[in-house]
Amino acid sequence: MRGHIFHYEDLYDFTKRIMLRLDALPDDAHLIADNLVTSNLRGIDSHGVGQLKLYVSGVQSGFIVPRAHPEIIKENSSLAKVDANNGFGQVSGAFSMKLAIKKAIESGIGVVTTSHSNHYGFAAYYAMMALEQDLLGITMTNSPPLLLPTFGKNAMLGSNPIAMAVPCGQDQSWVLDMATSVVPLSKIDLFSRRNEQLPNGWATDENGATTNDPLQVVRNLPGHDIKGGIHPLGGEGELYGGHKGYGLSMMVDILSGILSSANYGPDVSFFSNGQFQFANIGHFFMAIDPSFFMAIDEFTGRLDDLIARLHNSEKALSQTRIYVHGEKEAEEYKRRVKEGVPLDEATVANLKQYSRDFGVDLKLE
Repeated sequence: MRGHIFHYEDLYDFTKRIMLRLDALPDDAHLIADNLVTSNLRGIDSHGVGQLKLYVSGVQSGFIVPRAHPEIIKENSSLAKVDANNGFGQVSGAFSMKLAIKKAIESGIGVVTTSHSNHYGFAAYYAMMALEQDLLGITMTNSPPLLLPTFGKNAMLGSNPIAMAVPCGQDQSWVLDMATSVVPLSKIDLFSRRNEQLPNGWATDENGATTNDPLQVVRNLPGHDIKGGIHPLGGEGELYGGHKGYGLSMMVDILSGILSSANYGPDVSFFSNGQFQFANIGHFFMAIDPSFFMAIDEFTGRLDDLIARLHNSEKALSQTRIYVHGEKEAEEYKRRVKEGVPLDEATVANLKQYSRDFGVDLKLE
């Protein structure tokens, strides 16, 4: 990938200052910058600083209220319902996950739903917050329609990611972060920024035919009149399990949208009659204390044993290593902290434009 290399601290400082220019409170600007740059550090560039445009346009268009703060609507010892008041998704995400963690520490489990929110960025960021307390963390969110229902022509559900983080005993953690579509729209947007063609079977055009043109997909999704879409995890039809990805996406929408009183399905939209509106995105957060079931060292030891068995199992022909989830990202994190974060030309061009627009210096290596 051609482009520039940035020190992560410079990217963090730049992103935080842009958020402050958008009238975010200092602590909130930190959360947003930390979420985006952490995604870049872990090699998930589709959810990194290239997504700044979502928050800039959101504030400028009025569907993100920059100083809004979440509030607890209802709670008991293990459950809570939170209203994000149309603020930044990262702010409500961190608030809600911390609340779930607090309840898990006190009662063994914490479950929090959040409504009236916005795009919350890198999902595993919130699940990983639970690791600091030796808890299991789980989070899900719905999103504007991108995913085709199996046998459908147009998108009806979001890419609706699922993230889970679990503590291990060997200075590591097991971290799953996955969309329920073949890929999220942000990754297709990344292909567009890199001027690369999409693989066959990822997405369809407005006629329901497979397309390799990422710009065509980005233009069609999301918008005033959604056309075509991205296939669910497993791909087109049922032969390779596309109906399972479709079901997982709907599961996320039930927990994140319907259960939280947020919008769901095609109602999750930033547009209404050609005008911007509050999308009312919903999130789901859960923290579980494994020490209720067994001593934490026993739990992590058992998980370490499973991971070791996977690592040491026989490799397929020409393969030299078996990974577990989160391993590649943790190694990439260490590499990029030391060597810098590579960004593609289109992302750098956008950052330069924001530098000019907001009067914030962008340090180029």
